[in-house]
Amino acid sequence: MRSFPDDLVQAQQEWSATYHRLADGPGRTTELRRRLYRLSTEVLFHPYWREGGRAPAAWAELRNLGRGGRSRR
Repeated sequence: MRSFPDDLVQAQQEWSATYHRLADGPGRTTELRRRLYRLSTEVLFHPYWREGGRAPAAWAELRNLGRGGRSRR
């Protein structure tokens, strides 16, 4: 299992929560879409990816952590 930086995991968790709030229904969609866009950028261009590369398995693991999956340690 990889060790992701705390701020990257936090951004992915916030991304998942925002995505689900947006999908749940109407209300504040512009605000939520802007937040989702900002978080997407934060996750995609995080310095971690420059070091470790963007392997599909790493993305899947990070997404799982963002959804509250297995622990990081």
